[in-house]
Amino acid sequence: MQLANKKVSLDECPYVDEEAKTALEESGAPPIGLVKFGGSGRELEIGDETELYRHEKKFYHPTVLTLAVRDNVSEDEQRSSIEQAKSLEFERVGQMIRLDALALCNESGESKAFEALAQLAMKECDLPLILFGVDPESLGPTAKICQERRPILATANKSNLDEMIALAKELDLPLCISADNLEELSEISTMTKEKEIKNIVLDLTRSDLKQQLEDLTIVRRMAIKSSFRPFGHPTLIWSGTSDEELMKATLGIPKYASIIILQSAAPEKVYPLMTLRQNIYTDPQVPLQVEEKIYDIGSPQPDSPLLLTTNFSLTYFTVAGDIEKSGVPSWLLVANTEGLSVMTAFAAGKLTAEGVAKLIETADIKEKCTSGSIIIPGMISRMSGKLNELTGLNVIVGPRESAALPKFLKNLPG
Repeated sequence: MQLANKKVSLDECPYVDEEAKTALEESGAPPIGLVKFGGSGRELEIGDETELYRHEKKFYHPTVLTLAVRDNVSEDEQRSSIEQAKSLEFERVGQMIRLDALALCNESGESKAFEALAQLAMKECDLPLILFGVDPESLGPTAKICQERRPILATANKSNLDEMIALAKELDLPLCISADNLEELSEISTMTKEKEIKNIVLDLTRSDLKQQLEDLTIVRRMAIKSSFRPFGHPTLIWSGTSDEELMKATLGIPKYASIIILQSAAPEKVYPLMTLRQNIYTDPQVPLQVEEKIYDIGSPQPDSPLLLTTNFSLTYFTVAGDIEKSGVPSWLLVANTEGLSVMTAFAAGKLTAEGVAKLIETADIKEKCTSGSIIIPGMISRMSGKLNELTGLNVIVGPRESAALPKFLKNLPG
C-alpha cells in the first residue's frame, strides 16, 4: 500500500526478486522520473519531484539555470560567454549560488563548427552541457566528444525522432523531446519510452507567456495527480532577453521548469533569478540555520564587544554583515533557536535568559571575552535584567534593527 501511494521506494524492500521488481517497477516509480547529467564532479539531477505545491512538503531539485552559447558567432564571443557563465556566482545566507550549465547550440548547421564549440567548452569549464541541434548527423560527432560529460541531447521531434533515439541509445544519454502541443508531446513521449529511452526531458517552450504557464502546470498536475506517465519527466523552457521573456524564467522557477535556458548572462538579470530559485527550493518546514557557537568578526581581541543573535541564517548573515560595516572587531554569540528570528524566538520561548546564560557558561565566553558586557538586540530588552542577574555581565540593549549597528558600535564607550 505504501508503494502504491508513493510513500516508499521499491529498492527499500530486500526481499523483492528481479521478476517481481520488473512487475512492480511502474507502480513504484516516482511520478516524475529522475534524470542525471553532467560529469567531472558537477553532476546535476532534475525531476524526481513529488509535490504540486511547495508547502505540502518541498521541491527537491532546484531549477537548472543554463546559458546558451552558439556556434555561429566568433570564438572570442563564445569564450566570453563561457567565462561569464563561470564567474556568475555569489554567496547568500551561507550558500554558494551559481549558474549551473551551458547549452551549446548548433545554429550554423555545420558539424565542424559545433564540434569546435564543444571542444572549447570542454577545455574552458567543467559545467554540465546540453547539446541543441535538430540534425542527428551534426549532433552525433559533438555528442561523442562530450560523452564523458554526459550531456542532454536536444531536441527530438516527430521529424527526427528515430535518428535521435538511436543516437541517445548508442551513447546512453538523456534525450529532450518537443512538440507544438501537449497531445503531440504525449505521443512522442510514449514512442520514446517504448524504444527503451528512460531518461527523457520535455521541452515546453512556448511563444506565449500564458500558454507557457498553462502547459507547465498541466504537465506537472497530470504527472503528480493522475500519474500520467507520458508527462512524468523533467521539463525545459527557453527564455530570451526581453522583459516578457524574462517573465517566462521568473514564472518557470516556481511553476515547475526543471531547466531554463537563458540567452543573456547579465548579472542584473540572472542574480534575481538565482535568489528566487534559492527561496523556492529551500525546505519550507526547516528554516535555514547556522551553527550555535561564538563567531569572530574582524579579528577581535579579548576586550572587543560581544553581541548576541539567533541561528536563523538570514538574521546571522545580516547582523554579521552590519558588524563588518562598522569596522569594529567583535564577537558574535549565536544561540540555537531552531532557526527562528530574534523576536519570533523570544515570543516562542526559544530565546530565554536562562538559555543564553547556559550558552555563555558552556562556551567559556567569559574566558574569551573580557569586556564584561554583552549587547543584546533591542527587541528583547525585557531580557536584560534577568540575563544580568544570571551571568553577572553588564547587559547593553542594542538597536532594534541591525542596520543601526555600525553607528551603535562606533559610538560605544572605549
